[in-house]
Amino acid sequence: MDRRKSLKIIGGSALGIAGLVLADWKWQLVDQLTHKGFFTFKEENLISSIVDTFIPEGLPPKVPSLDAKPIGGLSTGTDKFLFRLFEHCYEKETQDLIKQQLVNLDKKAKEELGKSFILLPQEDREKLILSLENSEKENENEFFKLMKSQTITGFTTVREVMEDYRGYQVAPGYFKGCVDMPSQV
Repeated sequence: MDRRKSLKIIGGSALGIAGLVLADWKWQLVDQLTHKGFFTFKEENLISSIVDTFIPEGLPPKVPSLDAKPIGGLSTGTDKFLFRLFEHCYEKETQDLIKQQLVNLDKKAKEELGKSFILLPQEDREKLILSLENSEKENENEFFKLMKSQTITGFTTVREVMEDYRGYQVAPGYFKGCVDMPSQV
């Protein structure tokens, strides 16, 4: 193969990769602009970050199986559970509290650490979340307790955790419904 042909292939590959990155960025922008739901795109990302802070990826399963992978709050869909739970199962006052505290948490992160909560490393997110637990403001304490308890509930009741981590069986033991029985003739 000659040098010109090799350079054309390399250049074409580089342009293709750059085009894919641009297309991905464009779709992310389109998702943000056309997002429909109870929570805004930013609020959903904040909730996902909080879930990832409480239960980060990497929990190894206790029951080894061939397809069991380390899990966490995001890989089990706990954040999506919280979106639906807060939208459909809580009263307006609690929903307003959640939305306001998400804004306050992000503002606090920007003031104290100079970055949005979503962009902070795990340790800094943990410190900020734990500061809400010990806060003198009742709204912050209530928000912390609500997010922590519902994140744990959502995570521990998902199928992957129940089967792979806890070893849960729907029907323990064996049920053999059609078994030949010897006749007593």
